[in-house]
Order: sequence, then C-alpha cells, then structure tokens
Amino acid sequence: MPDYPLLRQNIDFDAQAVDVAQALNRVPGQPTLSFEFFPPKDAEAATSLWKHYHELLGSSPDFVSVTYGAGGSSRDTSLAVVDRMAKDVLTIGHLTCVGSSVASTIEIIRHFEQAGVRSILALRGDPPQSDPDALSKGELKTALELVELAKRESSLEVGVAAFPEVHPESPSMQHDAEVLKLKQDAGATFAMTQLFFTVEAYVRLIDEAKQAGNQMPIVPGLMPISNSAKVLRMAEMSGASVPTELLAKLEGATELEAKKIGMDYSVKLANDLLQAGAPGLHIFTLNFSKAALEVARGCGLA
Repeated sequence: MPDYPLLRQNIDFDAQAVDVAQALNRVPGQPTLSFEFFPPKDAEAATSLWKHYHELLGSSPDFVSVTYGAGGSSRDTSLAVVDRMAKDVLTIGHLTCVGSSVASTIEIIRHFEQAGVRSILALRGDPPQSDPDALSKGELKTALELVELAKRESSLEVGVAAFPEVHPESPSMQHDAEVLKLKQDAGATFAMTQLFFTVEAYVRLIDEAKQAGNQMPIVPGLMPISNSAKVLRMAEMSGASVPTELLAKLEGATELEAKKIGMDYSVKLANDLLQAGAPGLHIFTLNFSKAALEVARGCGLA
C-alpha cells in the first residue's frame, strides 16, 4: 500500500479523546465527526482508499472505523488497514464473531491491543455465502457474548450496533432495546446505528433505548446518497426503508439530477439528526471522500 503524507500535521493525536465514548460525551453542542471505511479488495482499490482516507483525515475526524468481512473473510486486510489508521487517528476495529472460536477471537483482540487500537465494535455478523451454517459451528453465538469476552480479556473500549428499524431477527424494537441494555450492562459504552434514512427512525430508537435503561451514546450512521441506485440496493439488502417522497423525486431523474436530489436529502438528514440531539455523525464513506465531505461540511462538522 503506497504512503501518503499526513495532511493534518497541526492535529495532536495524543491530545484527542482517549476513547469513543469520551468523544461522544464531550461538551454538548460539539458533535463528533467520524468515518467508516472497508478493507480494499485489491491493489488498485487500496491506492484509492488511502488517497480518499487522507483527504478525509484533513477534516480532523474524531475517530474512524474499519469494517470486517462476513465470517472474517477480509480479516487480514481489515487488520492491516486498522493497524495503519490507528497511527493517525482514534480507530475502531470492527470485530465479528459468527463462526469464530474463543481462541481465534482473543487472538484478534490481542492484535488490536498491540496495534494501539483502543476501541472495537462488537458484532455478531452474518455467515459468509460460502458457509451459511457458520453460526452453528462457531463457539460464539451472539454479539453479547463477544462483548463479555472482550471485557473479560482486555481493557479495550467496546461499542455495539443499534438498529433504528428493528434487527431482522428481532420481534420488536422493544426487544432490540432490551438487548442493547444487556450489552451496556456487559460493558459496552457506545452504540452505532445501521443504515437508515429518516430522523424519525433515529428518534424512535433513542426513545425505546432510554425506556429500557440505556444511557450510552448512540451515534447515527449516515450513508450519503451520491449514487442513488447503489444506495437503494444497499437499503434493500439491509432492510432499511426509503421515504416514498424521496423515491418519487428520484424516479425518472437523470443521473446528475438524482445525485443532487440524494445529496440534498443527505445533508438535510444530517442537520435534522444533529438538531434531534445526535452526539455526532458516523458517515459511511464507501472508501470515497467527496460525498462524505459534502455532508460533513453541509452540517457544519468540517
């Protein structure tokens, strides 16, 4: 992977928040900015990733995160990306447990610790297409078990996922909120949401979480709609509902018109989320910087 000059030389990394929860709980009215990346699949994608990563690093994000493939399918690449980013900025390593043994999971936790990673996002994950029965084969069955293991075996800060429109295997949002509370009781200190498209979904999630006794900050994950066809496919795969008024505007629009419609909507959603009290925004970059920066600047975070 090629080297690029660090663009934010005036930022003292050591002076930043020591963990994600501290950043999210800082002075009210100072929401955080953060970005999500995924491991590149080849050398060309890696070159693009690091170019866009450094462009985003110039906006002084509070932290970043790196995803982890289904069943650990991108384990080595993901760990290499985490290792490198952790030298620049507070970095969350995603960690899935589907199909995993306790020993292999502890091995990855030790790797994170040695790389200077302070925080992980503990996820159950989905079985890879190549092994649909992976969950039944692994020793760890739930994200809650992963939280408990990470807290027992390390001093890493642990975050978890939250679902604004109900987990696909959950009977209700109330059940989701109760599970989130169990994760908090097990030691999780922050949560990050899955993909969603309305401020109402986030507000409902927060209300349900509070009623269940959750106190940890829940930062919304936001997907800029710069490529509407691609984002709508991702929404369908994740079960996220798209507002009918947005779909109506996109229908029949040219590619250029659709991009403007989508980005205008994304910027408005970002502002609405902050107005609703979100502690920050975690922007899903898809390893590109332009749309992520447009959203961050559009809501005054960059």
